[in-house]
Amino acid sequence: MELARELTDFLAAVEQRLSGMLVDGNAGPGVKGDTLMEAARHLCVGTGGKRARPMLVRLFGGAVGVAPERLVDVAVAAEFIHSASLLHDDVVDAGMFRRGRPTVNARWGNIVAVMSGDLILSTGLYHLAQLDSRLTLSALSVVSEMTRAAIAEVEARGDLDLPLNRLRFIAEGKTGSLFGWCGHAAATLANRPEAVERFDGFGRHLGVAFQIADDIRDILGTDVGKPRYADVHSRTPSMPILLAVAKDESLRRKLKDAWAFSTITPDRTKEIGAAIEATGAVEASMARMNAEIEAALDKLGHFAQEPAGEELVSWARKLSAGIAEQVQGRAA
Repeated sequence: MELARELTDFLAAVEQRLSGMLVDGNAGPGVKGDTLMEAARHLCVGTGGKRARPMLVRLFGGAVGVAPERLVDVAVAAEFIHSASLLHDDVVDAGMFRRGRPTVNARWGNIVAVMSGDLILSTGLYHLAQLDSRLTLSALSVVSEMTRAAIAEVEARGDLDLPLNRLRFIAEGKTGSLFGWCGHAAATLANRPEAVERFDGFGRHLGVAFQIADDIRDILGTDVGKPRYADVHSRTPSMPILLAVAKDESLRRKLKDAWAFSTITPDRTKEIGAAIEATGAVEASMARMNAEIEAALDKLGHFAQEPAGEELVSWARKLSAGIAEQVQGRAA
């Protein structure tokens, strides 16, 4: 109960710092307001985001004894890096809604979305540099990795022969690298080299598991705010899709033919999605997700015995249990 209360207080402090950093102040003389900051607040402030990365920062920090107040700016930087990637992703994908609201690019256009993402990113890195230059260097490395993974995902569109290790590279780069950095940064502040390596590994495996979970939710239709079979419709090779076409050659041909056209009808999308489910690809994907979770827990080592470490273990287990429940609910 004590840790839960501390987490709540910490996330409230992060929320307050986020809001305080995204204020008009540099719009220039005679300018009514700062459009970029307004766009940034639209995405970042009071939108019901899960704040998974700030929570990870707090738990990793707790496992190595870093005072919560030293972790707030690290958590904010992690959230800003994540938010900047979302703004850029929505431009690439022409996304119209996120977290139940119009995206920044839908409301203000692509230019504002890109520039707002750049502003959020530079703001987070600037404040991080004032805390500890080592964290800025490692964060810049993560941003580079996330960028390479994002372009790899774009290049993979429509590729049903995408190797699974390439798909994993994308998942680790897009999600796992920043999860890992949350632990890397906390352990760096604590001057615990062993924890740096262990926490980074835990975060990377967990991030891949999170991405596979998202792939599964897409097929099950349990991803709130996202239409079912969106990956089929957008020609995005996901874990269930790749496992399904590897098992069923006729499905591969059907999907390849469907992806050859500029648009896929809703009925066709539904038909292909159901065929993917019928191959058992969801269950096979869940097995791979669970393997990543077990690898993450193995990386955590003796830190799993700390109260905050126990919460990290619980969080990973809840991901597995939640997906299993959704799969069982589909079969019921």
